[in-house]
Amino acid sequence: MTISGSLTQVLLIEENSQIGHARRIAQKLAERHGFDERDAGRVALVATELASNVLKHAGRGELHLRVLLRGTGFGIEMLAVDRANGFDLDNCLTDGFSTGGTQGIGLGAISRQTEVFDVYSDTRGAVLLARLYSRNDSQPDMRFGVSQHSLHNDPACGDVWHLAFNGADISALIIDGLGHGEDAERAARAGEKAFALTPFASPASLMEDLHREMIGTRGGAVAFAQFQGERDSLTFAGVGNIGASLVTVEKAHGLASHPGIVGGQYRKAQPFDYAHVNGHLLIMYSDGLQSRWNLQDYPGLVHRHPAVIAAVLHRDFSRGRDDVTVLVVALEATHG
Repeated sequence: MTISGSLTQVLLIEENSQIGHARRIAQKLAERHGFDERDAGRVALVATELASNVLKHAGRGELHLRVLLRGTGFGIEMLAVDRANGFDLDNCLTDGFSTGGTQGIGLGAISRQTEVFDVYSDTRGAVLLARLYSRNDSQPDMRFGVSQHSLHNDPACGDVWHLAFNGADISALIIDGLGHGEDAERAARAGEKAFALTPFASPASLMEDLHREMIGTRGGAVAFAQFQGERDSLTFAGVGNIGASLVTVEKAHGLASHPGIVGGQYRKAQPFDYAHVNGHLLIMYSDGLQSRWNLQDYPGLVHRHPAVIAAVLHRDFSRGRDDVTVLVVALEATHG
């Protein structure tokens, strides 16, 4: 199974009329992707409550929408993101509690409408995650998250990400085409096309395949990580300025890339192997994200859903002058 995605759709939540707009956008997105009336109604309800919660406790924020490709069908992901002072999570999970003096049905009730619900809140703000799948979708949740945004909301994005699953094995890719806009996207998509054909090939030959496909384009920075679940190991190969780390509760280990431009000039990429990585987080990101983040500065965040982690890192460390992609994957041998 392979998964690639589109840009994160960002809806501003700054006043009451935008709550209804968010509800309609989310419901239409669900209906376009196979949700029946009842399940699309759940999406609409959750979008309304997430957007309302942003206004109630933060005054302003964003609702991030994404379609999740599943083995059969699609899911809908929504993230409420704000930069306020956080909130009392225990109270907000209680039915009937409202931070804004209104009746409120509580985040606990909202969590019961979703297949996946998670929250991170501290003095820098809050991120609330909701993933909804149709009632006849019995597949487990895929433990990854991505936050992808183009510069100035350009419909073209020079960043591309791709995930491939094969039993307990995972192969993760990020390409950052040089510059931004359509030409950068064309370069990145050329590399992604080659990666999707053989995502578990030997790293040196796979990088060569990407290089050949990207010749004649602007070229770009490329990194991919191959997790072998049965062997509990990870192989990483990178050319250019894609950042990557293996993260645990205790520490983070940066993954090294080589200089060069895939599709242009680079020395043969030497892969690096890492053992005993089961239970780690793999975090990969384009250079639209600052590299000075440290998950230990966010107590408990390492235990949250990867989609929450990606959203927090984007919120707090986006440079704001380039396309940005943050991909977070939980390395667990139970994938498949």
